[in-house]
Amino acid sequence: MTEPSHKRPGLLAGLRASLLTGLVVVLPIGLTIYLIYTVVGWIDSWILPVIPFGWRPDQLVAYYIGPDANFPTRGLGVIVFLIFTVIVGWIAKGFLGRTIIGQGERLVDRMPVVRSVYGGFKQITETFFAKSEKSFDKTCLVEFPRPGCWAVGFVATTAKGEIAQKLPTDRPMIAVFVALTPLTSGILMFVPEEDVILLDMKADEVVKLIVSAGLVAPTAKEVQALIEDAKV
Repeated sequence: MTEPSHKRPGLLAGLRASLLTGLVVVLPIGLTIYLIYTVVGWIDSWILPVIPFGWRPDQLVAYYIGPDANFPTRGLGVIVFLIFTVIVGWIAKGFLGRTIIGQGERLVDRMPVVRSVYGGFKQITETFFAKSEKSFDKTCLVEFPRPGCWAVGFVATTAKGEIAQKLPTDRPMIAVFVALTPLTSGILMFVPEEDVILLDMKADEVVKLIVSAGLVAPTAKEVQALIEDAKV
């Protein structure tokens, strides 16, 4: 018997395949460039108005090169912000800087509303940038929102202080932050340590998983293997 002949893909099918392949290549690059461009512009819009008018990059370009100079100034606000931050950090590490910061924080502590806002932002900043146990360096699986359903979370720290004292259990409890797609909000839960399945996935991999709504994810077999190992 002769083998059935396979039809060659038509012109439209070939164009469709090429279009999909091109989108796979172009979209990540385009979206990355667009996101960086937008973030840089957003930072510039915050930083450049703070600079004295005569020292702004566009004014300096107009003064030294000419009013008709077409010199791109986008991103210079980011550079100014980075240089300023490095200088502030260098000063803050010294005795004079620590003294000034200490006096400023004592002044802020006397302002009822301001101290709450400042204290909250300070704790969040230290959590994400300080090298300590508070950083989200561990990821996990936790049953949420009901038994049998599993969500990916970030392990924050163990329960401490008043929360640890008033939780109605003697089992070790840990704080788990479950982010919601597309990473615009989340839920903080205190979960028994033995009910949490620690993952080998890094925090940035979990962020990709959440933002992509599960499209960029480990295989189902790997997740199921982790769950089965936890039940043994």
